[in-house]
Amino acid sequence: MRTFTVATRGGELAIAQTNAVISELKKLNPDIQIKIKKITTRGDRDRRTTLWKLRTSGFFTSQVEDALLAGQADFAVHSFKDLPTKQQDGLTIAAVCKREFAEDCIVTAGKINSIDELSPKARIGTSSLRRAVQIKHIRKDLEPVPIRGNVTTRVRLVEDGKFDAIVLARAGMERLGWGEKISFCFEPEQFIPAPAQGALAVQTKSDDIATNQLVASLNDEKTRIATFAERQILVTTECGCHAPVGAFAKIIGDDVIIYAFISDAEGENFIRREIAGPVTEADELAKRLANELLEAGGKEILERIENGG
Repeated sequence: MRTFTVATRGGELAIAQTNAVISELKKLNPDIQIKIKKITTRGDRDRRTTLWKLRTSGFFTSQVEDALLAGQADFAVHSFKDLPTKQQDGLTIAAVCKREFAEDCIVTAGKINSIDELSPKARIGTSSLRRAVQIKHIRKDLEPVPIRGNVTTRVRLVEDGKFDAIVLARAGMERLGWGEKISFCFEPEQFIPAPAQGALAVQTKSDDIATNQLVASLNDEKTRIATFAERQILVTTECGCHAPVGAFAKIIGDDVIIYAFISDAEGENFIRREIAGPVTEADELAKRLANELLEAGGKEILERIENGG
């Protein structure tokens, strides 16, 4: 009986996600044992920096990847949206698990059914510039306010009245068993998520054949195609994962529809496009869509943001 070690961040949500992956692996391989190695990342230590002001990537993943490369673990579980688009040499994404929820949701102390029901000048807690600009684009009177901390901390802050609402990924709320706390969910085609939001990536060393074969059993090809197409938007636009850029790919039969946007920091110059075509051409469609966004003014927006403007 072989024992495998999985590296992950040590937060409540990260552990829940990792345990879900372990459960699926054991269903398929009842004779294996898997132990968890918790890693503290820079993002876990730094609870004060506003995420959209970061100029580095891998804020929540690089230390986990380092542990994997150092042989301290056989594989690692990540929220796929946190992984930089450029992987460290020697590592590979052996599986992208089936994604159930890509969308964002709103949590309020008292239930509401839409963003229209929020009071004028309501304070909306979010750690994401992508979410903040979409909130401002929908309702200019609302006030997005930076918020840090894990999901539990953020939910407590809104329940204690520190914020009128918070925006979170639905997937995280559902994985923690907190779906009933959600007031409403946005349609991902309208309020566009972060690329690969809601998907779990299982990362391995490229040359570890045995672990790659084990993990590959978890790969969901439709989710893999969709999330890689979404991440291609980031690659082609050459923007960081904290830029006000969103992408969502939806596969319907043999076709894929990709939605994406680039916005300025105020949500005023909001450039949104979509493209459809054969699912076999998902990456090329994503590249074409990203270039359309850049040519429509997105390049200038990203340059101003990069330069602090």
